Order: sequence, then C-alpha cells, then structure tokens
Amino acid sequence: MSKMDGLRAMREAKYAAARTGAAKPAPAKPAARKAVPAKPAARKATPAEPAAATPAADAGLCGHRNMGGRTCTREQGHAAKSHRYS
Repeated sequence: MSKMDGLRAMREAKYAAARTGAAKPAPAKPAARKAVPAKPAARKATPAEPAAATPAADAGLCGHRNMGGRTCTREQGHAAKSHRYS
C-alpha cells in the first residue's frame, strides 16, 4: 500500500464516520477566569507638563512608528514609499 492509498483510506474513513454521525469527544471547557479589576482612569496631562518630544523629531528623521513601536530612520519627508525601522 502506498502512502497515497493510506491517506485516501484514512480520508474515506473520516467521511464515513461523519456521515454516520459518530460522536467526537467533547472539547474540554476552559477554566473559569478570575474577575480582573477595572483599570484606573488615565491621568490627563496638565498644561504645566511639557509635551514629550520624540527623539526622531529632534534629529530631522521621519519618525513614523510601526506596530511594534520602532521608528523610521529615513529623513523627514522622504520620497520612498517604505520606511526603515530600527
């Protein structure tokens, strides 16, 4: 019996079991999760606090951020369609 014959036999057995309504074992229920306390309200910035400047803005870089938090190292206003992250 070749490998393909064995796979075909297993597939046909699976379809036959599905047609006859053979019961599958029920999946285990996940454990109950503990209630998570609500997050505290975010602190609002006061006018006395200076806005945090990004290092990329000071160096004349693009400063675009990707989802991972990395910033683009190309020059500000670059013509390239892609960003270089580091």
